[in-house]
Amino acid sequence: MLNATDIQPEGAVAPAPVRRRAPAARATTRTEELRLQIAEDITSGRLVPGTALEEVEIAKRYGVSRTPVREALRNLAAAGLVEARPHRSALVAHPTMERLRGMFDVMAQLEAMCAGLAAVQATPVERAALVRLHDDLASAIHAGDEEPCNAFDERFHATVNAGCHNEYLAELATATRVRLRPFLRAKYRSLERLAESYREHDRVLTAILRGDRAEAEAAMRAHVLATPAIAATLVS
Repeated sequence: MLNATDIQPEGAVAPAPVRRRAPAARATTRTEELRLQIAEDITSGRLVPGTALEEVEIAKRYGVSRTPVREALRNLAAAGLVEARPHRSALVAHPTMERLRGMFDVMAQLEAMCAGLAAVQATPVERAALVRLHDDLASAIHAGDEEPCNAFDERFHATVNAGCHNEYLAELATATRVRLRPFLRAKYRSLERLAESYREHDRVLTAILRGDRAEAEAAMRAHVLATPAIAATLVS
């Protein structure tokens, strides 16, 4: 079995050269940042259900044009956080637990399939990357630093998904995770829940390193389905 102590960190990768399409990439990033900020305002209760989301007001508040606002609201509507209304301002939605459960069920199945395939398909480099990310998450938790845990968790899941080496499956899993990300962020506010998540990751990682497809699927499915209990507190 491959252990964390058996893996040496790789050298730092040189920064990629600036490409001509960098402005478009920055615009996409700004849209995602805006989406997460609005989602945070919704899930934290700063924007209550039924609140009208005026594009002009939001653009002015965050210092952006209406284009990223429109894209962010469209993505939030897909996630069920916002209710889109033709020719009228969008509203903060109140998603039901039935809808959230359905979305989490789908993500659990997709990511379980990815983990199972990763157990037999992931390359040594991908396995090593998972170990490093797992160790990084442990260090952040032990330091009581909640902020980077979000990035480490997302990168762990992204690496598992990529390790399945089924591009279409990985795309579906990633798209579903993006839609549910506002609800996933809640667990990063609690070190206790982060510690539980780390133990769940450990079970997934151990199964992948052993090449145990069935156990990797079961571990990932259980990990994803542990999240709706957190999401319930945000929509109750």
